[in-house]
Amino acid sequence: MSEQQVTASTAPTLAPPASVGEACHIGVEEEFHVVDVRSGQLCDRAGDILERLGESPTYKAELLRSSLETNSAVHRTLEQLRRDLVAARAAVNAEAAHGGWALVAAGTTPLADPAEVGVVAHPRNDRMRDEFKVLVDEQMICGLQVQVDCLDRSAAVAVLGRLRPWLPVLMALSASSPYWCGRDTGYASFRSQLWRRWPTSGPPPVMDSEEEYDELVAALVASGTMADRGMLYFDVRPQHNYPTLEVRLCDSAPLVDDVLLVTALSRALVRRSLAEHEAGVPTVRPYTPREVVDAARWRAARSGLEGDLLHPTAWDPRPARDVVGVLVDLVRDELDAEGDLALTEHLVDEAFARGSSAARQRAAFERRGSLRDVVDVLVEETQREGTPS
Repeated sequence: MSEQQVTASTAPTLAPPASVGEACHIGVEEEFHVVDVRSGQLCDRAGDILERLGESPTYKAELLRSSLETNSAVHRTLEQLRRDLVAARAAVNAEAAHGGWALVAAGTTPLADPAEVGVVAHPRNDRMRDEFKVLVDEQMICGLQVQVDCLDRSAAVAVLGRLRPWLPVLMALSASSPYWCGRDTGYASFRSQLWRRWPTSGPPPVMDSEEEYDELVAALVASGTMADRGMLYFDVRPQHNYPTLEVRLCDSAPLVDDVLLVTALSRALVRRSLAEHEAGVPTVRPYTPREVVDAARWRAARSGLEGDLLHPTAWDPRPARDVVGVLVDLVRDELDAEGDLALTEHLVDEAFARGSSAARQRAAFERRGSLRDVVDVLVEETQREGTPS
């Protein structure tokens, strides 16, 4: 939620491809919790870490004093992106360690108390706190945002309806928030349920034109429901000033490999949707109703990779492995064109072999019966470099 601090987006600025056949560049924003190493408790020291890092577009404050954000550069390949993410995580962790703190890349962290953290001092944040009350106080959540370049902003708006049935699959792959304020929520991604409390969150609208989209945004701002366009929290949205799509619904992922997997599939989905739009290819059926997307989104949040997901076009429940396989098959040509196919298939196999982050967290708790041990697992995974080969 980096745009809580300033209206302008801090996301990477991507150069659009000249045609849909060209490579799509990518960028990633990662949000991190700051925890006390000794207690495992969420703490309000993000500002201290950012001060040690110094002024840089790579590192940004978030809404609450307990989290911070890193912004990657713009990249052509997943390997370039991996090196960038690993370096940024290492730099922040190194500065955090000086104060006895550590980073956790997850949708939520188990040991958190809203009374122990507060809002970063900024007029915009103060206005949000006055208007949205407990939603701001309990915004102890962290997400992963993937930016993919497009032909132009008009094309970015036009493909929203093609993308939205597939987005819950990405959520399932990133699910990392089973614990909230010391208890097991029963969800693989409880962050997604907390996020839906905001009035402008959820599946994106289906729009016929960029002008229609901008009229919707203007109407929402005029209504007072959101302070400015930075508070438009759709699961995927066009960037305000650039021909870029932001995929925004995923939990922060402890493992860099899972960030790469979500990024590869996001880029492939955007690329396929753009190509279909440019070619005038109709959708398989009328756009999937928002109610069905909501149901698929809830199911992904509830069970992650450890249960059924709704098939994005048939709308029936199927094992998560099968549904992820359907997505990979759908975008196989796009993955191959970007040089991502072999790595993506490897990362999918690895993801199902180790289970979702939510499942790994619960396994850590079962082994020792302590949420502190869950935090330790999250800290260790956040510091791993990953082996995308």
